[in-house]
Amino acid sequence: MKNVVEMLALGLVAALVAAGVVLAWHHFRPSDAEEGDRREEVAEYMSMMIALLYAMLLGLALVTVWTIRDSAETHTAAEAGALHQMTMLADGLPADQHRRVDVLAERYATAVVQDEWPRLNERQALGEQGWFLLGELRAAAAPPPDASPAQQVTALEMLAQLGALDDARRGREATGQEALSPVLWAGLVLGAILSVCILFFFGIGRSPSQLVMAMGMVALTVFLGFLIHQLSLPFGEVAGVGPEPFTRYFPVSAARGQ
Repeated sequence: MKNVVEMLALGLVAALVAAGVVLAWHHFRPSDAEEGDRREEVAEYMSMMIALLYAMLLGLALVTVWTIRDSAETHTAAEAGALHQMTMLADGLPADQHRRVDVLAERYATAVVQDEWPRLNERQALGEQGWFLLGELRAAAAPPPDASPAQQVTALEMLAQLGALDDARRGREATGQEALSPVLWAGLVLGAILSVCILFFFGIGRSPSQLVMAMGMVALTVFLGFLIHQLSLPFGEVAGVGPEPFTRYFPVSAARGQ
């Protein structure tokens, strides 16, 4: 919520600053009516072209970051679901082995929620604890020497779920390192600057209604930039994927700040 309030405040400040700049520009550089008409014609044509190209760029950026976030959500749900299925399948194993699997699964979920999620938010590696617990789970899921045929089948199904968990974990780690291309970020920033400059310095914004519309465009541009930035953090606090799939299945408290 704090980041959203900061974004709204930044958008308002940017709009007010932009309004002050355009008013000062028209005050210190007055132009006659004929020159103003020519500038408005040029500004209208250039604004349409740049707006079209910038809209395409914004669409590409939004699709890219949303795809990254969707991938993070898919991998997280698959990982938590596979871990939960292992605990369900463990009901068919001997009591001691069942308890061992349950304890390790809860420890794994705790490590993911409390240790790994803050790391993902900072685009850091997951660390070794989760991988170690995954190896412990693999050993605990192995069928005992005196296992019955039913228990052997259960152990094989658990190992299959463990493979799905491992794949989803690797996918979650890889998604946490993905980011929007710096080239695309540069295009977004330059496009925003060009759009605002054309509005303010080529005759648009003289009347109060035009000035209000220009301020609204600046605020909207800031908002879209903030939205793209937050969506580019697939495990961020504002618009990212949370650890709810794990806390739904296991009694784990989220880390502070989540």
